[in-house]
Amino acid sequence: MALKTQSPTSTCNYPSTLLLRSSSLISSLSNGNRNMALGVRLRNEEKRSRLVVQSSGSSGSLGGEKWGPKPSTFPDSVPCLSDILWPSAGAFAAMAALGRMDQMLASRGLSITIAPLGAVCAVLFAAPNSPAAKKYNIFVAQIGCAAFGVLALSMFGPGWLARAASLAASIAFMVATGSLHPPAASLPILFIDGAKFHSLNLWYTLFPGAAGCLVLCLIQEIVTYLKQNCKF
Repeated sequence: MALKTQSPTSTCNYPSTLLLRSSSLISSLSNGNRNMALGVRLRNEEKRSRLVVQSSGSSGSLGGEKWGPKPSTFPDSVPCLSDILWPSAGAFAAMAALGRMDQMLASRGLSITIAPLGAVCAVLFAAPNSPAAKKYNIFVAQIGCAAFGVLALSMFGPGWLARAASLAASIAFMVATGSLHPPAASLPILFIDGAKFHSLNLWYTLFPGAAGCLVLCLIQEIVTYLKQNCKF
């Protein structure tokens, strides 16, 4: 049986091979530590850059973003001419119709054209899909807020207390009933300060606010039809 003998050359080269392997292992470990340190450094720089961006964004929201319009509020495209003309024509027709009714009611000392109806026109014709343009919101808020004006005047008389109480009650009423319609909040103050409406008493809940809104809603239906079917 032949025995394998180890050559003296391989025995002499063993320590040098071990030394080379250990040195390569040490160098790889040092490279790994260097790469790890570089990665940690890059992550720290990325965190710092994010903090800078967030702080600059929050400081900007205190200025322009808080007071300016959001980017999402801008239209994706310029509206066509018909989308501009028909709401404007509807507002013109509404005020013309109310003016004609004023001429018919002048002998009785009444007027159906009141300032809150101008705000109602803007809601109905320019923002018909907004919550304030819902028919439930319009008529419930108009009738309820006008009633609070009549009630406040009978309880406190004309003055600041009647105005404050009626306005507070009107806002609470709209929130409680889910009938938010901002133009209606001016009806109680209009009644308290307008002596010509005092003779109406509880009829003020229906005229001129609710009656005027009925005319405006009829005209809005025509404007909606024209916007959908007559585009140019």
